[in-house]
Amino acid sequence: MPLPITGGAWPPEDQQTIFRTLEEWQAWWSGDLDLLAKVYSGRSVRPSFQSRGGVMGAVRRFWHGQPQRGNQQSTKMHVPLAADICQASSDLLFADPIKVTVDNTAAQARLDEILADGFHSTIATAAEISAALGGTYLRVVWDPSLVDHPFIDSVDADYAVPEFRWSRLIAVTFYFQLETRGRTVYRHAERHELDGDIGVIYHGLYQGTATELGSQISLDQHPATQGIAVDAEGRVDTGTPGLAAVYIPNVLPNRRWRKHPVGRNLGRSDLDQLEPLLDALDEVYASWMRDIRLGKARILAGRTALDDHGPGNGASFDLDREVFEAVNVPPGAVKDQGLDVEQVQFAIRYQEHLETAKEWTRLILRTAGYSASTFGEASEARVATATEVNSRDQRSENTRDRKSRHFETSLQRLFAKLLDVDQAVFNGPGRQGLPVDVEFPDGAQDSMLEAAQTVQALYSAQAASTQVRVQMMHPDWDQAAIDEETKLIMNEFSLSDPDTVGVDGGGLSSSFTPLDADAIRDGALNLPDEGE
Repeated sequence: MPLPITGGAWPPEDQQTIFRTLEEWQAWWSGDLDLLAKVYSGRSVRPSFQSRGGVMGAVRRFWHGQPQRGNQQSTKMHVPLAADICQASSDLLFADPIKVTVDNTAAQARLDEILADGFHSTIATAAEISAALGGTYLRVVWDPSLVDHPFIDSVDADYAVPEFRWSRLIAVTFYFQLETRGRTVYRHAERHELDGDIGVIYHGLYQGTATELGSQISLDQHPATQGIAVDAEGRVDTGTPGLAAVYIPNVLPNRRWRKHPVGRNLGRSDLDQLEPLLDALDEVYASWMRDIRLGKARILAGRTALDDHGPGNGASFDLDREVFEAVNVPPGAVKDQGLDVEQVQFAIRYQEHLETAKEWTRLILRTAGYSASTFGEASEARVATATEVNSRDQRSENTRDRKSRHFETSLQRLFAKLLDVDQAVFNGPGRQGLPVDVEFPDGAQDSMLEAAQTVQALYSAQAASTQVRVQMMHPDWDQAAIDEETKLIMNEFSLSDPDTVGVDGGGLSSSFTPLDADAIRDGALNLPDEGE
């Protein structure tokens, strides 16, 4: 279905609730104090109990939404814990590159070449924004004037208007704001849909306002869309099956929009339900800073302790002065005579604020689905083993596994589309109908020493071949590197059978044959008597 000639409200009326929430999550992730104030201005949270007289008690307003009083200096501050959570989510998933394979040599070489061109940075960035906004879109794009292959680009959730059927994405329109001239806003619309089973893309340029999409105009009327090659309907045919875009939810289900026709298919942000907690944490730190400001030492000096600088020149108090002129007053009556000098220094409630902040942080991380140790909150003096790390970070690992399953399924479809488009547009080798596999690296991995001890035990038990042991020591190596290392080990120790090792003159020899248990039982072997 081509793009409409005239658009309606922006954001679309049926999704304005979604876009408002996305703006709220964006504010927390970015840490923009002005945006937080705008989002929460006049908004309240947590209704209080109902009084006996039936009058609803005052509701608690978001601290970030409370206005400044008069000319008072702003005391607002923001602790970037929301951003830390989103970054940790991305690091857990993509700190190490994922493994993408297809069972075809030419297709694998082409895929490696394409993905080496910035894909891993793109997916890590998309994962962080996905944690903030509840999901992300990835699309296959190509531009022969830039590179000679298609590549993968990400689109944030607050640019998209999706359409779902049976919880599956069947179409999506991306709206990119290009420019604002006075009250006029130019937007580029990019719609992905299916024509039969073939993926097609429609491009349109709209001239509207901040709240209206406006009317469609020619793509040539803005520099950002002038170079897009489309047919008379504004369409680009991918020539391959499937959409050229996928939606990857962050976490499911979506608690907030369970009954919304579109929102129920969208992912849940890591910040969902954390907004009041994050607001309270910021208020705790602001109160702590207020104690520090008020706790600065101040001196109150009586008029007689000031140095008079003459008419019209005021008076001052010299903090470095050690001796003051004698005053004819009785001992002990200095304060009564006005020569009083007092220090004012309020207590800084360090421990109270610290413990409160720790508790709020712990609650926020737990609600978001992460272990405190992921953020360095449970450090130990000694180096923990991989098993201990997994046990301590179990909640984070469970969250990572849930997210990786969403990414794995969508990336498999997207990589297949990538190779198909490469074949159709750039005459690439294609995947020959073969599936593309995606494998995420393990979370916590054993140290080299722990792996070596495991390999030694397997060798002593004759339970694993040299090739398997090499693979265990180097899980990140490909098969060619494993085979080469196995061959080097066999040559170094002169092994015809790498698991048949004997001792000959203090060195290793291939002449040793392992004892045959059956032969020993049958007495076929002449074993030396005890003491020989």
